[in-house]
Amino acid sequence: MSAHNQNESVQALYEGDQSKLYSGVMAHHTDVNSPESKAQVKKIWKIFWILLFITLIEVTIGMFFSKAMPIGIRNFGFLALTVVKAGYIVAVFMHLGDELKNFMITVLVPLVLFVWFIIAFLADGNYWLWINKDSPVHAKYEQVIKK
Repeated sequence: MSAHNQNESVQALYEGDQSKLYSGVMAHHTDVNSPESKAQVKKIWKIFWILLFITLIEVTIGMFFSKAMPIGIRNFGFLALTVVKAGYIVAVFMHLGDELKNFMITVLVPLVLFVWFIIAFLADGNYWLWINKDSPVHAKYEQVIKK
């Protein structure tokens, strides 16, 4: 059994046993009244208020303006607000905002391609319904739309 160095660097912890990173051994803010702790709490509250504001906009649109808005604009608005919220959550809570640019690109590019993948398959399915107008599936689809 090898002897472990008690003065391990943070880099060594990331490369090896990560349990010390999350167990409190590496906690820097032992005093809750320290300026660092107060700054961290202030940052968390700021994030909370931003996410709450975006959520309130979504709920307000859904409750009061959903019937008055064209469906395309409403859906685009919901999608845009959801993407903003998801991006903010990923950047802050999943610490992607602190990562290197190349790492962010390796995570975000596949995500964009996945969204494109979903849109392409939905368009393909819609085309299939349009081209197969005599299909029983198409007739069922038309009945659902007319309701």
